[in-house]
Amino acid sequence: MKVPQTVILEDICEIPVKFSEIDSMQRAWHGSYVKYMEDGRESFGRHYPGIGYADIVASGIYAPIVDVRIKYYGPLELNDTAVIRTRYVFHPGARLDYSYEIRRKRDDALCARGLTTQLFIGTDQKLLTDKPQYYADWQHRYGIDNE
Repeated sequence: MKVPQTVILEDICEIPVKFSEIDSMQRAWHGSYVKYMEDGRESFGRHYPGIGYADIVASGIYAPIVDVRIKYYGPLELNDTAVIRTRYVFHPGARLDYSYEIRRKRDDALCARGLTTQLFIGTDQKLLTDKPQYYADWQHRYGIDNE
């Protein structure tokens, strides 16, 4: 196995904080950050074609989230804009990992950091031990050739 190259693939998107995401303390509810991370993954997939949700669905292979981690640092409030930095994190095998940094646009304050892991499931609903071909092709396209 070759040592993975140091390739940084990241996307930055902005999402307005909506009333439906606010809790009783007038802050973005903690669960809203999971949605912001998903917004980040969607934007990442548009920025780096071949790994977006439409690509995954078209392949017939699913990639459910199996782990979500979030650490909160500061609040987002109604009408704030969340700036979501989504970064691909390489791990060998049939998995897809991202890290996130969520900041408040008005003052660049760090609000949260997170990680997600997705595993690939085949059309038979069984966990894949080898990465799908479209994922291997995507890694190759962006210089993440490591196996």
